[in-house]
Amino acid sequence: MNKGILFVLSGPSGVGKNTVLDELFKEFDGVSYSVSATTREARNGEIEGEDYFFISEDKFKEISADNGFIESALVHGHYYGTPKKFVDKKLSEGEDIILEIDTQGAKQVREKYPDAVYIFLLPPSLEELEHRLDKRGSENNKAKNIRLENARKELKEVHNYDYEVINDSLSKAVSEIKKIIIAEQKRRDQDD
Repeated sequence: MNKGILFVLSGPSGVGKNTVLDELFKEFDGVSYSVSATTREARNGEIEGEDYFFISEDKFKEISADNGFIESALVHGHYYGTPKKFVDKKLSEGEDIILEIDTQGAKQVREKYPDAVYIFLLPPSLEELEHRLDKRGSENNKAKNIRLENARKELKEVHNYDYEVINDSLSKAVSEIKKIIIAEQKRRDQDD
């Protein structure tokens, strides 16, 4: 049995990572989503165990101390981490997994999973990114400005990724990511 491929999708807050992945999973079942843990509160519509595992800061630190995350980070004042057991089990079963994480987390994953495929989702512009954050309405002005400043820093990391996808059209971004996944799966199958 082929080992699964780990895909890593990063991009600044508000670029549409969740929206793109939601659409991808509606029309494509060639990859599974890895659910991360976080200490932040759930947003409207988010489901425990499906969008995130919402846990206390104490529980997060306990799991982290036991090396239970393949990556973890403090982002916008909250901890995020990817459970190692879940990912390793799926990959060993031949299942392809996609992680949606920030650039800090991607650096940690790269050290442990150098063969993973790294995809960076870009906004058409910083102005459009600010518009999307305003439209989302989940942050106050201070939080939005922190996210925009972090976005400027994250955009400097794009050269560390295997692929860049500009999210100027949802259907186009989904199609491009699907093509990347299929191409990488074909390459894996040809190598084995």
